[in-house]
Amino acid sequence: MSASLQIRSAAVLGAGVMGAAIAAHLANAGVPVLLLDLPPRELLPDEQRAGLSLEHRDVRNRLARQGLRRALTSNPPAFFVPERAALVAAGNTEDDWGRLAEVDWVVEAVVEDPAVKAALFKKLDATLAPTALLTSNTSGLRCADLSPSLAPGRRARFFITHFFNPPRYLHLLELVACPQTDPALLSAFAAWAELRLGKGCVLAKDTPNFIANRIGTFAFMEALAALVERRASVAEIDALTGELIGRPKSATFRTADLVGLDTLQHVAAHLHAALRDDPARNRFEPPELLRRLVEGRRLGAKTGAGFYKKSKDAILMLDPGTLDYVPQPALDPRALGPAAAQPDVGKRIAALVAPGSAASAVLWPHLSSVLVYAASCVPEISDELPAVDRAMRWGFGWSHGPFELWDALGVPPTVERLKSEGRAVPPLVSALLASGAQSFYRRDRGGRAVFSPVPRAFVPVPPRPRVLDAEALLAASGALESHAEASLLDLGEGVLGLMLHGRMNIIGEGVGTMLERALERLAGGDWKGLVIGGRGENLTAGANLKLILGLVTGGQWDALGALIARFQQVNQALRGSVRPVVVACRGLALGGGCELSLHAARVVAAAETYMGLVEVGAGVIPAGGGCKELVRRLDESLPAEFEGDPLPFVQRLFLTIGKAQVSGSAEQARALGYLGPRDAIVMNADHLWHAARQAVLDLDRDGWVPPWPRRDLRVMGEAGLAALEVGLWNLEEGRAISAHDRLVGRKLATVLCGGAVGYGVRVSEQHLLDLEREAFLALCGERKTQERMQALLTTGKPLRN
Repeated sequence: MSASLQIRSAAVLGAGVMGAAIAAHLANAGVPVLLLDLPPRELLPDEQRAGLSLEHRDVRNRLARQGLRRALTSNPPAFFVPERAALVAAGNTEDDWGRLAEVDWVVEAVVEDPAVKAALFKKLDATLAPTALLTSNTSGLRCADLSPSLAPGRRARFFITHFFNPPRYLHLLELVACPQTDPALLSAFAAWAELRLGKGCVLAKDTPNFIANRIGTFAFMEALAALVERRASVAEIDALTGELIGRPKSATFRTADLVGLDTLQHVAAHLHAALRDDPARNRFEPPELLRRLVEGRRLGAKTGAGFYKKSKDAILMLDPGTLDYVPQPALDPRALGPAAAQPDVGKRIAALVAPGSAASAVLWPHLSSVLVYAASCVPEISDELPAVDRAMRWGFGWSHGPFELWDALGVPPTVERLKSEGRAVPPLVSALLASGAQSFYRRDRGGRAVFSPVPRAFVPVPPRPRVLDAEALLAASGALESHAEASLLDLGEGVLGLMLHGRMNIIGEGVGTMLERALERLAGGDWKGLVIGGRGENLTAGANLKLILGLVTGGQWDALGALIARFQQVNQALRGSVRPVVVACRGLALGGGCELSLHAARVVAAAETYMGLVEVGAGVIPAGGGCKELVRRLDESLPAEFEGDPLPFVQRLFLTIGKAQVSGSAEQARALGYLGPRDAIVMNADHLWHAARQAVLDLDRDGWVPPWPRRDLRVMGEAGLAALEVGLWNLEEGRAISAHDRLVGRKLATVLCGGAVGYGVRVSEQHLLDLEREAFLALCGERKTQERMQALLTTGKPLRN
């Protein structure tokens, strides 16, 4: 990193929704931040009643304090844990202006008005330290139009940092350089932001709305045109443009309601005004339907109605003809045929848009228009196709960027179809085919290559520092061994990898088999260690509940007992492996996935990790060693000479498991005890496999010695069990829990207290594992547990019976 870039503190100017959320994420990254907004000019009624004046500090800081409070109460949460808010200091732009001279980075996030920004920049110029970095969070104003407000000497340290909302969760950070921006400084900042803020940085050209919003807004306006022209209803378009084609569940119009229809109209109108030479300019002109909705204050979620409106009994959709809200049609995915069930998203989309497909009449015009427009925007918006693809994946949650989707559909057949419809083929695509190539990406001996618009030839895709793409590695090199649920692969540098895959990366018998095979390979001495991770956004949603319920209803108790015992044994073997095992956690790490992690030598967790033992939701308790591991960790956290009452600690474990608490972040997972003090958290999920591999190498270098199973764990026995049962009885009497909840709680308490033994008796790990297995099997025999399992499989929601 450049010596000229040191970011030890920051300030955000503007405490609106975006500014406060940016400040929160800087605090998540451990950066102390000053959040400033204007001092108010009028008192609120409660301030008047309290006898406050406009000179009172709380009044003058009101707007910044409101922004901070909004960030603390937002859903989803802006902070990893509420305690991170202590790193944000709220102030105002008059009393605290001088403090800006002390910060290393100032983010401007005020209203999108060039005159307001220009006045602010001139004032900042006279205040900031010469080495301070100044950036604007504008989403559409050009950097070249903003920088003239700054003194020539400041312009080298000014550029655009366009965060996407919400900043904590959306990976994309678009960076836009001004004519005089120092390229080395911009590069150093990008490296810092990727590592420290966890961002995927994309360098965009200084064009209206940059990359992601330019293409994303066009895609929305295309979908809106389909609605206006009555090619499909609101619900039908959302059904076709959401998860079915690898886009977020909120699809098109639910996303529009979340963003705000006024915001979307503003962005579209700005593009329509700015893109005077764009052949597709008219597509950005807000149609009458959108204008009428905005004029009628039907702005989406913030006003309670937009494209959808929640009624007493259902969520209604907009009828574009009458502007009334009507029931949504019952949509059966099976009507789309086998294409909808294709697991590979790229192949699924290709099948759905194929001529004759039930979805093609709506999807083909939409997707083909987006592909043509994206190709037409290059090299105007970027010289690099991977930047465009990453912007759409990281900013809008698309599974495929535009050029990745061109390849998935097949460039030659897509071009032939466009020509048959009399539609123009973008020059970039014609140049690709003229070169003799058939796809925008290809694999060369040196790795992945991409077609470059300047020069029109294939160039290597530069490797990203700290990024080990395990999925690409598996696709390129193949699996050492594979099953429908998991594969073994060579991660390089002598490290073995095990990737969970399939629907939600569920843990079934195939995962158990691969874990056993991985352990056999480790024992052979050819590997330095093992990394276990998941394909896609999650480690795993847990065990195969359908398999378990099938064994229960089939009366195959011996098989079920053997299945549970096998998972316990595999987890124990992972913990005692002769070579270190590291679990790479991200997204969901539930149930059995949490138990796998608890048995690893180390866990490397992405900041967005949602970890928990959730088995009580299915009417059972954790039985893969999760209870045993938390009891062991509790015992090892207490001094050998501890003579106090351990009940509060046991109660905390009981509540963590009994309430099926899932962490809202990796940092919260550490607070809940799922992550230990030696486990690592990485801000950037793209760095996860690399960091996990490095953890294996570090453990191997330091002389890994596996722990022995404990035979002397301190438990509370019957004394602790009695105390926990009193609490359960009180909860049932107060109707806070059902009789079956109490039964499940009693089984959990029995395991955590070590069973029917005396106070202070020491037990073995195997003793606790046996209690886990016995409790699990006993609860599976209960009708109400079986009802809970069936409800989870049917509705995805816990049943309270």
